[in-house]
Amino acid sequence: MTDAASMLPAVYAAAQTPQAGAATADLVRSLGAAAQPDIVAARRLLHRFPEVSGQEANTQKLLCEQLDELGIPYRKLDNNGIIATIAGTAPGAYDADGAPVRRVALRADMDALPVAEQTGLPFASENPGIMHACGHDAHMAMMLGAVRILRDAADSLTGEVRIIFQPAEEISIGALSMIEAGALEGVDAIYGAHIWSEVPAGTVSCAPGQRMANTDWFRIDIDGVSAHGSMPHKGVDAVVVGAEMVAALQILVSRDVSPFEPVVVTVGEFHGGQARNIMAGHAWLTGTVRTWSEGLRSEVPDRLEHIVSRIAHAFGATARFTFEPGNAGLANDPTCAEVARQAVIDTLGDQGVADYRGTLSGEDFSEYLRIVPGVFCFVGTRNPQVGADHPQHSCHYTVDEDVLAKGSMVAAQWVCRMLSGAKG
Repeated sequence: MTDAASMLPAVYAAAQTPQAGAATADLVRSLGAAAQPDIVAARRLLHRFPEVSGQEANTQKLLCEQLDELGIPYRKLDNNGIIATIAGTAPGAYDADGAPVRRVALRADMDALPVAEQTGLPFASENPGIMHACGHDAHMAMMLGAVRILRDAADSLTGEVRIIFQPAEEISIGALSMIEAGALEGVDAIYGAHIWSEVPAGTVSCAPGQRMANTDWFRIDIDGVSAHGSMPHKGVDAVVVGAEMVAALQILVSRDVSPFEPVVVTVGEFHGGQARNIMAGHAWLTGTVRTWSEGLRSEVPDRLEHIVSRIAHAFGATARFTFEPGNAGLANDPTCAEVARQAVIDTLGDQGVADYRGTLSGEDFSEYLRIVPGVFCFVGTRNPQVGADHPQHSCHYTVDEDVLAKGSMVAAQWVCRMLSGAKG
């Protein structure tokens, strides 16, 4: 996680001040409002053709077509990602050797989820069983909006903007693959955002410090003894053993960890049996653990394995517990967060700053923050009047499209502040 002190050089200090954004705020608001129809159209197009992690080839194609229309140079990656560039044209943006004096990055994720959409929207998913149920369609659309704004505000940028369209966020590997492809080379700071159903529409949360949890995964394979369903005493029912484990794993949350220590254990899959009259000889479970502290995170695997092994032994079964570390918790750099807060005020006013404590959800954006300082913002979309009050990953999930241009403006204004040319 990011250290409490800012990792940014002193040259960015002035970007935090209220006056730093005055020169670009009106322009960004004007360009953002003009881009609103295009941002919504892009979101609806992308929503119609969702693709799961690692299969975003058509999404990449659609985004490249949009970038071509905008005249933005880019590089297509084999992992379905895209790295694009917006060159600032303010005096001193590049040194004598042609290198940008500063470079900041914006990131949007691309992948969808294996969810069957039930929104009834006229632009609902046309790919059966797949849906943009987490808002990544909105993220890509907001990014395209920010690109439009920054392209037309290039003469205010003393440096360069790197645009990162990232695949495979939902399976926690996309950020690492983009880093390996050079997405962060020469980058001073990075900005990311997530459309968020717990934050009121029209507001944005960008507080410093930890904002999201450590995200880890587990699998439990249970071997019992199959038998006729009418003769349970002749076998060891792996489904019953698994059911006991599902309940017992919550001991970690309710009895084994301090109530002041945030932790969540969720079993998301439970598979067992082959027929209704055969007692299952094998079953398997998968799930996720979310923790806030690194100390507890390091203790969780042994604690869960202890519970699993004792239950299996009690029933005469055997169990294999596999723990897979995911992404570390996400923490915002103080300087980047303050610049984002000022960008929200510049574009949305004081009332646009949301008070949100964070979430035990996880994000592989944290992988970028291990390398460079940055900020991850929550763009509020909760608006029951338009049905935008379902949680992320729901088959009914949708967003308040009126917030999309606002998200684009905040991202663009953050860049304008960071590349304002002020020397601090």
